[in-house]
Amino acid sequence: MDYRILGASGVRVSTVCLGTAFFGLRPDARASNDLVAHALDAGINFIDTANSYGNQERFDRPGMPTWRERPGSEELVGNAVRGRRDHVVIATKVQERIGDGPNDGGPHGGGLTRRHIIAQCEASLRRLGTDYIDVYYAHHEDPTTPVEQSLRAFDDLVRDGKVRYGGLSNFAAWELTRAHWICDRRGWSAPVAMQMPYNLANRAVETEVLAACEALGVGVTAYSPLEVGLLTGSVSVARPSGDPERVRRGGVDFTPAQISLANRLVTIAQQWGQAPATLALAWLLGRPAVASVIVGTETIADVDAAIEAVGYSLPDTLRVALDSLTL
Repeated sequence: MDYRILGASGVRVSTVCLGTAFFGLRPDARASNDLVAHALDAGINFIDTANSYGNQERFDRPGMPTWRERPGSEELVGNAVRGRRDHVVIATKVQERIGDGPNDGGPHGGGLTRRHIIAQCEASLRRLGTDYIDVYYAHHEDPTTPVEQSLRAFDDLVRDGKVRYGGLSNFAAWELTRAHWICDRRGWSAPVAMQMPYNLANRAVETEVLAACEALGVGVTAYSPLEVGLLTGSVSVARPSGDPERVRRGGVDFTPAQISLANRLVTIAQQWGQAPATLALAWLLGRPAVASVIVGTETIADVDAAIEAVGYSLPDTLRVALDSLTL
């Protein structure tokens, strides 16, 4: 396993970050312990979760326990790392709605108010069974709350020892830059990580976000690195009758342009004797400021495949070919 320093934190994290959004479903509560143990034994030291992952109705799947019947991701992660906590970098998040009240989170429910951040940090600590969070992300922006209030709350958590480092997720480059300017002027702890969707089929962050992260010393943690399975080579080119413009897979619609890119990736992968996912992950780790890729794994075999993929070194010719893949 390779390790990279996460932004300006000085902390080394594995280039594979274990994504746990669907913990409690696949893997289920019992299997999650074995999966995490295997990942840690293999050298993965970075685990990503959120206060809103797992035990919410939006994660329900047919034939599986409902959100009222299963534990959340944070609780399962906490159980799985018990006895090994000091060797794991745990990242979790706050902002998304976690209740029905007017102040229970979300973009218009005070998701980044001081009140919500502090309360949810305490709740996450209890669920994780720990007394500190390594990386605490603001999950999304909150247009109803002054950013100064949010940043001060994060800084207080750092000063109290409940959080080691703050981070942002799904923020624009200018918002990250403004946050750093504010923290610099006030003497507050600035975000060290930026979590964003990034892959061969979604390169929006290359416009401004990557440059801002490089300039500010912020590490990028890339989620959805395989674009919901599009870049695994398993998406069929066949389109359902009566719907020639889109392909539906697992509830996600892919455009003809996305399917075309995936097919070109498969062709390149065949030429080089590698799996498409291997090339997609290896390419991503070669991009500026990227510290780790967050891979959602459901089985131990998925963990092994991700580790093998990020260990592949792209030849320059292959990297140029992958760079040319655009929608």
